[in-house]
Amino acid sequence: MRVAVLSDIHANVQALEAVMADAVEQGCEHVFCLGDLALAGPSPAEVLDYIMVQPTWTVIQGNTDKMIANYGPEVIEFLEEHAPIMANAIADDINVLDDSYRAYLSNLPPQLNLEVEGVSVLLVHGSPRRNDEDILPEMPLEEVEEIISGAGEKLIFCGHTHIPCGYQTNSGQTVVNVGSVGRPMTDKPRACYAVVDFENGSFEIRHRFVNYNNHLAADLMSQRGFLGADRLADLLLSPNERHI
Repeated sequence: MRVAVLSDIHANVQALEAVMADAVEQGCEHVFCLGDLALAGPSPAEVLDYIMVQPTWTVIQGNTDKMIANYGPEVIEFLEEHAPIMANAIADDINVLDDSYRAYLSNLPPQLNLEVEGVSVLLVHGSPRRNDEDILPEMPLEEVEEIISGAGEKLIFCGHTHIPCGYQTNSGQTVVNVGSVGRPMTDKPRACYAVVDFENGSFEIRHRFVNYNNHLAADLMSQRGFLGADRLADLLLSPNERHI
């Protein structure tokens, strides 16, 4: 069985469509999606419209999906203190996402454990412990092992950081950050996801980097018009910081 694993779409329909076209070319039969679907991107409603009707997708909730679902004074206060541009972005997103979208995001599971072709798999957004915990490249292996110490699955997929990486632990577990479809934080801002081949209790994983029309996505992002939209648009062309 061949599966596409993707995360952090962030309302970028141009990147999503390019990745899905590539996944079809790769022969993927199913999609595991690790959340952060709609916040702070060019086309939040269009991305959710695409995802919500997919029969072959397994989707979990990212930290920003939870923020949209639970939008209110606590979310506003947190973002205004820690990420003011995101506070502006979510306020604008709420204007275009009605209750049906928010209900969908609210009902997504925070993580899932699955059995795929004899392989135990855990889907998380940030880490098994928290949906906003980072698993980044070049971390000490001991730190990664401590982060996943409560999880017994053989294969753990995560996102959140927008930077792909992978680890093989001393316990024989594999941890893979699949990067970001919609706001990649890599030297070349290509949409990133992972293709996984499962067969008879084993698996093989490779990251895929996909060109897409990021100039169109950046133009659409700028056109949203809220304070900071231009900076988010710039990140689609020249990634230089994860949090703004």
